[in-house]
Amino acid sequence: MKKHILISIFLLGAFAACKKSWLEIVPQGSLVATTTQDYDKLMNDPDFYICYNIGGWGEAQLMGDEVAAERPYFVNKSPIRDALFQWKDSVYPQPSETPFTLNMNLRMMYELNKIVDEVMGSEGGTEAQKKGIRAEAMATRAFTIFNLANFYCKPYSASTAASDLGFPFTDVPDVNKDDFQRGTLQGTYDFIVKNLNDALADIPAKQPIVTRMSRPAVEGLLGKVYVFMGKYSEALPLLKDALVHVTANGQTSLYDYNQTLAPGGAFMPIDPVAGPNGPNLNLLDLRESVVSKIYTSGFYTGNQTGSDGLVLTPQAQALFGPDDLRLLFYTSKNPDNSVNPAGRLRKYGAPFQTNQFSRFGLELSELYLLLAECKARTGDLTGAAADLETLRRHRMPPAGAVVPAAIAGNRTALVKFVIEERIREFAMDGYRWFDMRRLSVDPLFAGTAHTHTMYNEDGSTAVYTLRQPNRWVLKFPRFFTDANPEMPDNP
Repeated sequence: MKKHILISIFLLGAFAACKKSWLEIVPQGSLVATTTQDYDKLMNDPDFYICYNIGGWGEAQLMGDEVAAERPYFVNKSPIRDALFQWKDSVYPQPSETPFTLNMNLRMMYELNKIVDEVMGSEGGTEAQKKGIRAEAMATRAFTIFNLANFYCKPYSASTAASDLGFPFTDVPDVNKDDFQRGTLQGTYDFIVKNLNDALADIPAKQPIVTRMSRPAVEGLLGKVYVFMGKYSEALPLLKDALVHVTANGQTSLYDYNQTLAPGGAFMPIDPVAGPNGPNLNLLDLRESVVSKIYTSGFYTGNQTGSDGLVLTPQAQALFGPDDLRLLFYTSKNPDNSVNPAGRLRKYGAPFQTNQFSRFGLELSELYLLLAECKARTGDLTGAAADLETLRRHRMPPAGAVVPAAIAGNRTALVKFVIEERIREFAMDGYRWFDMRRLSVDPLFAGTAHTHTMYNEDGSTAVYTLRQPNRWVLKFPRFFTDANPEMPDNP
């Protein structure tokens, strides 16, 4: 906790470059926001962009089917980790167990609701400044609800969304509210889409730092939401605009691994324990972020989740070509420095250290992949292949970056290639869980089974199968359902 507080104060200074403010020194909450500048500083709250040992996509990281686990390094950490990896019916059965992700996001929702509700009546500041701050808060709130819906609601399907249960959010800044209604999934997504669309009217084109929502961030996130709703034609123009606008802002660009991982490159040398010095080790490296959201994705340190013992499945490992430089972020050595006898790969990272991060906002690489998917699904195969190759040329030598002709000319094959590229780009970061969910209602991927394998010390294995459709959602924790006994839980 001390480390969290210290790094939060440091990040406020590093990111916002502002003097000590009331936000940092307020005694026991006795001072409230009154000026537009106060609300502007509230949007610099580190909880909105850095989940240090709390929140983020730690649960999703353990549920993606691109990961397997090595028993000696996985077990005896947290029963919650075991339950998530096994896709158990109840992950948080005890009243004392509070999911960090849910708790943090609900706390954020209260603050965001206050900003949305109050900033237009704040003192000082121009009308445009107030509207810009309100738009940021609305977009951040929409992103927060979208994440929670992908843990606690069914995957979106237009045919059932009007009857499927939504997420029990509120847009009222009232800490005493205790009557939470789930509504419908359609209502949840309608609220998300409306907030993002409303934010587009006033959101600043560019922010001083990419931890805060800008126009290309909102365009890109709205496009992503439409992708998750299966509305690819609606998503495409938004994603195209996002790429144009983020390029114009000049804050975001792709690293070229051909340079950074070459001898003498910025990510070199490769530390035998921590690995290459890439963005996953540097909290302040925001170069590839359209909007930066970061969570601690390293080893378990009392944070409920952690990457201890996680390895790529043989199927995920086989997706990488031999010249794919992203493989250099993985090692076949176990956490105790022994060599994995089967050659299974884990991400670099040192036990008992928390300086390993994953980014779950909107990265430029994902923007290219979302664009490629939408173009492929709507018939622009040439454009889709071009976007894929733009990303791949930054991840491997040019010769290997070309999309094979047999794939580039076939719509279904190209869509599946995009999904595989998402695994190559974001393996073990949590993205795969979200993709598994949305693709479960996609006819191109219908009937896909999902398993997790635990590799035991004696060479035997235990295989866990995700039980569809119930385990596409987490059950709400006891503290939440006990406080809201009339609210229906997930089955």
